[in-house]
Amino acid sequence: MNLRRRAFTLIELLVVIAIIGVLIALLLPAVQSAREAARRAQCLNNLKQLGIALHTYHDANGTFPLGRTIPFDTSFSSIARILPYVEQATVASALNFDLSWSGLDNRTVTTTNLELLLCPSDTAELPMGWGGTNYRVNEGTSVVMWHGASDPSGVNAGLPAPNGLFFASVGIKAANIRDGLSQTAAFSEHVLGDFDNTRATREGDTFWPQTYPANADEAVQLCRNMDWRDLQFQRVSDVGAPWTYGYHSTTSYWHSGPPNSVSCMFPPSRIMTIANSRHPGGVNVGMADGSVRFIKETVALETWRALGTRNGGEVISADAF
Repeated sequence: MNLRRRAFTLIELLVVIAIIGVLIALLLPAVQSAREAARRAQCLNNLKQLGIALHTYHDANGTFPLGRTIPFDTSFSSIARILPYVEQATVASALNFDLSWSGLDNRTVTTTNLELLLCPSDTAELPMGWGGTNYRVNEGTSVVMWHGASDPSGVNAGLPAPNGLFFASVGIKAANIRDGLSQTAAFSEHVLGDFDNTRATREGDTFWPQTYPANADEAVQLCRNMDWRDLQFQRVSDVGAPWTYGYHSTTSYWHSGPPNSVSCMFPPSRIMTIANSRHPGGVNVGMADGSVRFIKETVALETWRALGTRNGGEVISADAF
């Protein structure tokens, strides 16, 4: 009796492999989308905790924390000041605000990475000894690094005063936020830098167009006109660390330029570090009332700037986002 062996033909095997490949191609974007949704939710939760801590700090001290201070070596960030209010009292107790943030006495804290301060969508690896943060405080819509008392040479005397929730050596009270807490940004995001000045990273680096803007609109245009890939415009790549340091490349951002655009600096004393993220299409923003929202990168610049001011008198419609 003849026995016939049954087996797949090569064509049948190829068809099965093709079907599996199609199924994987269809499912992979859905899986990636679900993972990013979870990462964004965690990021929103981090901002929510920072917003609650901000108000707890205000209740205890009568003002929101300073954005930063002068001189540079004792310029501690707002985030460092609210640590006791995000269940990080042990870390906070190891900080000495009377000494340099970079000194040996503060090095243990400076090099500590806190899960609360890192967005899971940003997978950049920090160099050893750098504690990083993806979250920054809003300094408003001007392009001033220093102003008033912090600008003794008067470089920025002719520019609009800082109008965000934080600034150098200035403590803002809730009563000073005349636009309303729910209409004013307190925190947003910025990706970590590449810590390498031999290569340009659009989102992570701060660039120097080697020009000097007279206002925020000109700063935006000058930054757009620059080829950020050209290393002659490379300026700061040590971005987002250490989180203890109150500075434009570490813990502050401005609403002068649109989200997810290029960050630029214009020495002396003018700056346009913007909000950006690894989330597709926009950035998370923590509002001054403690609420959080996702703002699309296509938001009108006028609306984005309105969110950045505490006392501009703008009216933001509910459908503006």
